[in-house]
Amino acid sequence: MENKSMPLIGDKFPEMTVQTTHGKMTLPKAFEGKWFILFSHPADFTPVCTTEFYAFQKRYAQFKELNTELIGLSVDQVFSHIKWGEWIEEKLNTKIEFPIIADTGKVADILGLIHPGSGTHTVRAVFFVDPKGIIRAILYYPAELGRNFDEFLRMIKGFQVSDEKGVAIPANWPNNELFGDDVIMPPPTDVKVAEERKGKEGCLDWWLCHVKA
Repeated sequence: MENKSMPLIGDKFPEMTVQTTHGKMTLPKAFEGKWFILFSHPADFTPVCTTEFYAFQKRYAQFKELNTELIGLSVDQVFSHIKWGEWIEEKLNTKIEFPIIADTGKVADILGLIHPGSGTHTVRAVFFVDPKGIIRAILYYPAELGRNFDEFLRMIKGFQVSDEKGVAIPANWPNNELFGDDVIMPPPTDVKVAEERKGKEGCLDWWLCHVKA
């Protein structure tokens, strides 16, 4: 049997038409000009997944402010997604506003989301896709560990600053232990630029310089 692997960072997100709780959508075209986060969960009506959907919805407005859409996925039918959404709204007083893909297994197969030891359940994968449809990051979580949704907001903000300013984002930004909310300048392109950076404010050395975002 041929092993399936997920697309890699830097690849174009595979074109696909999917059935969702908001009707049929063609990805990545449906979100053209926007960032989107596609995230898979093992199954509807499961405890950790419920906390995750609640967490995503609570931050949905923040993602939209960052020109970012959300779309969930699991190998469950539409009616299951709808009923689970109704349960979350009734019991947790939170309406799930983003679409959820009802996958037959085809999408999960294309994206490499089915772990060989998990049967038909999708793993907790997260794809960050930019406005041009390019995959910028992929995260993988085990079933027992819920995701950190504030980190997803941080990543989107970091990508957008990096793209706009042509800089790199340090560890734990915007609360980096060395530079606070500063960002990292790209490496010198030649010896002259390297020499100019020596002793310059914000440069620990010619290869390590930080500036305000």
